[in-house]
Amino acid sequence: MNTPKITQAMIDAYDEYTHLTLDRRRFMEKLTMLAGSGAAAVAIAPMLAASKANAAMIADDDARLETQDVTYPGAAGEMKGYLAIPKDAAGKLSGVIVIHENRGLNPHIRDIARRMALEGFVALAPDFLSPQGGTPENEDQAREMFSKLDMAATVANAEATRAFLASHDKVNGKVGAIGFCWGGGLVNRLAVASPELGAGVAYYGMQPPAEDVAKIKAPLLLHYAGLDERVNAGIEAYKAALEKDGKTFEIHVYDGVNHAFNNDSSAARYDKAAADLAWSRTVAFLKKYLV
Repeated sequence: MNTPKITQAMIDAYDEYTHLTLDRRRFMEKLTMLAGSGAAAVAIAPMLAASKANAAMIADDDARLETQDVTYPGAAGEMKGYLAIPKDAAGKLSGVIVIHENRGLNPHIRDIARRMALEGFVALAPDFLSPQGGTPENEDQAREMFSKLDMAATVANAEATRAFLASHDKVNGKVGAIGFCWGGGLVNRLAVASPELGAGVAYYGMQPPAEDVAKIKAPLLLHYAGLDERVNAGIEAYKAALEKDGKTFEIHVYDGVNHAFNNDSSAARYDKAAADLAWSRTVAFLKKYLV
């Protein structure tokens, strides 16, 4: 059987389903119309979604790392997370918070934390669904849980995460943050809220209100996907506010790629060339400002 053809309209429908107003039934109806048949839609849907089976570039038992699930104090309750530390590191290292998409702390984000640790950082991937019991197996359920999060409380938990990581006995006190999609938006909000944040990297994340930009102290690296009209609509206002207030920042727009281009567990949206370039820029940026 030939591999089904995935069109931009299908990818846009999936983005609407995962971020905006479509429920799964209406998404599948729309995908069926676009694909030409129910059978084709059933074949295409998993290619648009992230696959847990394809989530690991770095094995979870990689001998170069020490990894563990952790709990730590949040702003008003216990937070859960996944910690990855390079073995045999000489001295203390800088820390990096790895913030998940609107699917929660899944295998892909754990893998990103391991990748970041192999770059020479102590990486902590928090589960921001901890106040609701933690990330569930079902991604649709996880997305529904995100709609119930209080953003002010979530930002407070992000700052509590930064403080916990900064005080870890393997960390030198310097902490940055990297986030994807929903997590990219949270990086932007954490930069507003935390004068102690050492650096922030946001992948296709929603921008904070322009009036809050003056509060940002951390240097920012902002990655955007060229085809991501929904998120990109806020770039110019954010850029203008950052320039007006004399902030340190870089913006990179990757032409011809989709939202979530870094997510190698999603066959339809992953773009290796853009992901590799963005990652190299991310690592260089974090090392410049945290090491």
